[in-house]
Amino acid sequence: MPNKWTEDSSKHFIAGGLAGIIEVCIAHPFDCMKTRVQIGQYNRIIECIKSTIKNEGLSGFYKGLWPPLIIETPKRAIKFTSFDFFRRAFCAADQYLPEWTRFSLAGLFTGLTEALLVCPFEVVKVRLQSELNIPRSMQKSWNSIALQIIRERGFGTNGLYLGVGPNLWRHGVWNSCYFGIYHNLRSFLSNPFSTENDQKIGLSFRLSIASFSAIIANLANIPFDVAKSRIQGF
Repeated sequence: MPNKWTEDSSKHFIAGGLAGIIEVCIAHPFDCMKTRVQIGQYNRIIECIKSTIKNEGLSGFYKGLWPPLIIETPKRAIKFTSFDFFRRAFCAADQYLPEWTRFSLAGLFTGLTEALLVCPFEVVKVRLQSELNIPRSMQKSWNSIALQIIRERGFGTNGLYLGVGPNLWRHGVWNSCYFGIYHNLRSFLSNPFSTENDQKIGLSFRLSIASFSAIIANLANIPFDVAKSRIQGF
């Protein structure tokens, strides 16, 4: 019989995978515009949007979609599973670590794990997003871009792992802030390990906490995100 940890991890894996697919499909146009502004192709987001519509059509907003779509499902699933693992590991040191530290450290190590997984896909995605005004017939596929990078630069920190440093900071800071803030705010109202108490809090309040935590996490990791985009947009 599977133990409770295995059952919980399986649920997190499935939930994370489904959430990842939905998030990528909704957020990718915003990510594409953000990346193009960050690497200096445009000075303003409005200018970027207008130029993309004029020169590439609506499909331009979805350039570079496949790399994050392919990796987002396992990435998000691993995020949930990893956080659950690290949270339980740091909870074993409950008498030594304050609560906010446990959740923040669990988020940090979750982010570092996530960053190593997604870096090659981020490199390919940014390369695709940085290509402007190229006719559809001449656009390269994501896998041909990946093979080109491997042939010319290899797998290391000049190739598929280009920008791995700021990528580690980016994911580490984001997850540390998000999970640390979310779980510690929630702990003011309930036991942070109780699903039953989660339900008593109410969905709207949990969504509010999650949104606030994500905003703070995004603000904290913007510098690392900009550095990553500029390094990878070679």
